[in-house]
Amino acid sequence: MKIVVAEKISKKGVDLLREETKWRVVETESARDKVLAELKDADGLLIRSAVQVDAALLEAAPRLQVIGRAGIGVDNVDIEAATKKGVLVMNTPGGNSVSVAEHTIALMLAMARSVPQANESMHAGKWEKKVFEGRELRGKTLGLLGLGRIGVEVVKRARALELEIIAHDPYVPALVARDLNVQIVSLNDLFSRADYLSLHTPLTAETERIINTQNLKKMKKGVRIVNCARGELVDEEALAEAIRSGQVAGAALDVFAVEPPKNSPLSSLPQVLLTPHIAGSTAEAQEIVGYR
Repeated sequence: MKIVVAEKISKKGVDLLREETKWRVVETESARDKVLAELKDADGLLIRSAVQVDAALLEAAPRLQVIGRAGIGVDNVDIEAATKKGVLVMNTPGGNSVSVAEHTIALMLAMARSVPQANESMHAGKWEKKVFEGRELRGKTLGLLGLGRIGVEVVKRARALELEIIAHDPYVPALVARDLNVQIVSLNDLFSRADYLSLHTPLTAETERIINTQNLKKMKKGVRIVNCARGELVDEEALAEAIRSGQVAGAALDVFAVEPPKNSPLSSLPQVLLTPHIAGSTAEAQEIVGYR
């Protein structure tokens, strides 16, 4: 049985595969031509987010039986095409939940205290102590759009900051929310009450561009938005306009509809904090998703 590891994962994970004496493990680059060459006689494929598994790639792998995604989502896998081919698709949900949750909290704190701007000012030789007056998170309302694994981890950490937490998630049982002491609210209530709105929902037909002009108008003036989920949840043009108008005080984004982003209207706004899709990129998380 041949297993193709098409992207870099934890050495511990690769070593675990090699322990199976009947398996031949081949590591290759994520470039499409390299992957296609190895898939001709492959039974299994292990990927992260760079390799796009579409119908054409599946057709080039006649023996393929299983695809393992070392990560939470499977957006880069054509599930319908894989199902038609009888290929099982697996992922590692929860593997980087803590890392993403910690990054979410870090972005909230960075916005509240203007950490990036203050750091840049200091490196420029300035001492602008009065310019960077911040705001406490204590007593503010954190609205979570989505209360899955990552949302739950955010709740645990936000409690220590004395935030009031509300959430909108039609798929979370009332008992789960009650145990977390989180108030489940309607989408409109979430938008109108949140001082900080953090996105933790999967990308679906209903959630695509849910942060749009219409919904931004429903939000509390001065809201700050964090997105460590999916870039397609946000209409970047609409968000940029809401920031320019003052409706939105700031935003922190780790994910983008196009990665890396090109000519994004958000990149020139000082109220926006951008990170290059690193929320789940910690040594601990990579070890977990590669091993599981």
